Amino acid sequence: MLTVDGLTLQSGLTLYFVRHGETDWNVAQRYQGQTDIPLNDTGRGQAARNGRALAEYLGVRARTLHFVASPLSRTVETMQIMRQTLGLPVDDFARDDRLMEQHFGHWEGVVWGDLPRVDPEGFEARKADSWHWLPRGGESYVMLQARVETWLSSLAQDTVVVAHGNVGRVVRGLVLRLEKQSVTKLEAPQDRVLKLTRDAGAETLMWI
Repeated sequence: MLTVDGLTLQSGLTLYFVRHGETDWNVAQRYQGQTDIPLNDTGRGQAARNGRALAEYLGVRARTLHFVASPLSRTVETMQIMRQTLGLPVDDFARDDRLMEQHFGHWEGVVWGDLPRVDPEGFEARKADSWHWLPRGGESYVMLQARVETWLSSLAQDTVVVAHGNVGRVVRGLVLRLEKQSVTKLEAPQDRVLKLTRDAGAETLMWI
């Protein structure tokens, strides 16, 4: 069984990971990747919910954390809504290109249910090996992990991050040393906050 190469958080650090709120393309099961699709009203409500959850959980300590988001509009707006809910300046956070979603190349804009007709070979190849599958003009999970790993290894303080579904899956795989093919199947809710902590040499996960 091949596991993701283990890359843990620095001891004592906590990461609060939030997936961006819902978009119309999420509803349609249309591949977004790095196509810049805005939140819908449900997504804005999910962002506010996650902000309230962090406010209740962190209290005034939220002001001491580092905040960073993918630069795509759906992640930036999610972070802005969360920070407003937390009572923090809405635009006072970092953007990092390494947190952008996996690039799906020629699949971007395609509805999941149409793939067996639009790209039958690619559809079967992804089913056979989702970790190494590479869309034309896009990225594999291997490539996504490589850039996310450089970001994760740079963390030096407790951090709130807003990014994307596959970015969150890769982060969990790296920190928790999960089996590679299982990483691609992890849940990626848009209405919960994932807390990852490393303390006393052990990694823990909980949902807020």
